[in-house]
Amino acid sequence: MKRTQLYLDEDIWKALHIQSRQRRTSISELVRMAVRDRYGASQTNRRQAMKAIVGMWRDREDLSDAGAYVRQLRKGKRLKRLAS
Repeated sequence: MKRTQLYLDEDIWKALHIQSRQRRTSISELVRMAVRDRYGASQTNRRQAMKAIVGMWRDREDLSDAGAYVRQLRKGKRLKRLAS
C-alpha cells in the first residue's frame, strides 16, 4: 500500500465524515473504495461482464412465468417448514 495526501473541498470532507461515522469506517477506506470502484477495473472489462450476464436466464423453461413460479412456492409446505 502506498501513502498519499489529498486536498478535499470542505463539503466533500463533510460528506465523507458523515458516511464514515454511519458506516463505522475511516474516511481513508471510503476514498479507497471509491477509487477502487472507479478505477479498479477497465471500462471494457466492466462492459464485457455486463454483456455476459444479460439474458443469462432467457432459455430457462422452468421460470417462464415469474408469477406462476411464486404461486407454486407459496402453495407448498415451505413456509410452514421455515416457521418451525
